[in-house]
Amino acid sequence: MTTYFRRLVGALMLDPVVFEEVEADWGATLQAGLTVVLSSVAAGIGAQGFGRDVSGVLPFAGLMLIAWAAWALLTFEVGTRLLPAARTHADVGELLRTIGFAATPGLLLALGALPGMAVPMFAVAPVWMLAAMVVAVRQALDYTSTLRAIAVCLLGWMLAVALVFGFGFWAGTSVS
Repeated sequence: MTTYFRRLVGALMLDPVVFEEVEADWGATLQAGLTVVLSSVAAGIGAQGFGRDVSGVLPFAGLMLIAWAAWALLTFEVGTRLLPAARTHADVGELLRTIGFAATPGLLLALGALPGMAVPMFAVAPVWMLAAMVVAVRQALDYTSTLRAIAVCLLGWMLAVALVFGFGFWAGTSVS
């Protein structure tokens, strides 16, 4: 089994050892980035199950990439500046690698393009991704408390959602 595939399986299984391995491996940066891109494209493909046509795949995938980047950056800031633990030490690369692999369950979103599968996939995969994100943050930021990791992930997510909706509201408002 290739290292990349083994890491994907480990991320799906929420294996802390895999997240520690990815955190320490600078060479995993491209793999983590590829995982995020593939997960975003999978979301675009799966969104077709909601009646979108193929022309919406790339814009939706782009939106998912932007949303992931906002969540990642805000999670880093919250985790290292607002809610660090005594042993917290991480650089951006370490956290980006681990949370990049936390996007692995998002690969399942492509199954949403199958008849009747959009709602179940878009209900299950994001929750699974959040669980993977909690494990990734706990490992990357050297937390001993899963509750702290949950708080960091949820706060980062809420700030990212507010940012995306705020930008969408601002950009979508017409000036007459």
